[in-house]
Amino acid sequence: MITTSNKSTEVAAEPTLALSGAGGLRLFTADEYQRLADTGVLGEDDRVELIEGRIVRMAAKNIKHAMATKRANRHFTRLLGDRVVVCVQDPILLNDYSEPEPDIVLAAPPEDRYFDHHPTPKEIYLVLEIADSSLPYDRDVKCPLFAYNKIVQFCPLNLQNRELEDYRQPSRNGYRRKQTYTEEEVFNLVAFPDLSIKVKDLLPPVKAMAKRRKK
Repeated sequence: MITTSNKSTEVAAEPTLALSGAGGLRLFTADEYQRLADTGVLGEDDRVELIEGRIVRMAAKNIKHAMATKRANRHFTRLLGDRVVVCVQDPILLNDYSEPEPDIVLAAPPEDRYFDHHPTPKEIYLVLEIADSSLPYDRDVKCPLFAYNKIVQFCPLNLQNRELEDYRQPSRNGYRRKQTYTEEEVFNLVAFPDLSIKVKDLLPPVKAMAKRRKK
């Protein structure tokens, strides 16, 4: 059954106000963060992202997470082809202080347009996060951040309950619309409303996970 809610996902504090530096915190800009990577202070093996000026360590990927990421990448690539650029765990630039690295991003083509910058909100059709242990963080931190920065559609893929949460209609105070789909249901994309996507096609197969648990 589809669960629908029109209740706004409230933001406790506007992201721009949270960047005031109160309390003596050293907040980084996206340019400074990029220079840390360019100079090798942050390496490719460092699982971090920039969230509201703070360098945040990302959760480690378990088997379910890795499998779901591969399946989502393959499914969106097959379904949409050249109509999107599928970015897998690559940075996006939300604003001057936030450069997260979502699991899957569907961005506007062509790929060459990102030669000199990471995808920005106006170029992003969908952000999908594979959510297992990170589900509370995705809901409470990333969801309001994406809404504030006008990401048109944000979908945490809930591996725990095998369902997908679909947030759309972004505003400064959060997303105005949320629907939850079970694994047997289908959802569409804001950018491609005529396409139907089965949640099950993005999730790790039940048999594969059951087999692994027996080992």
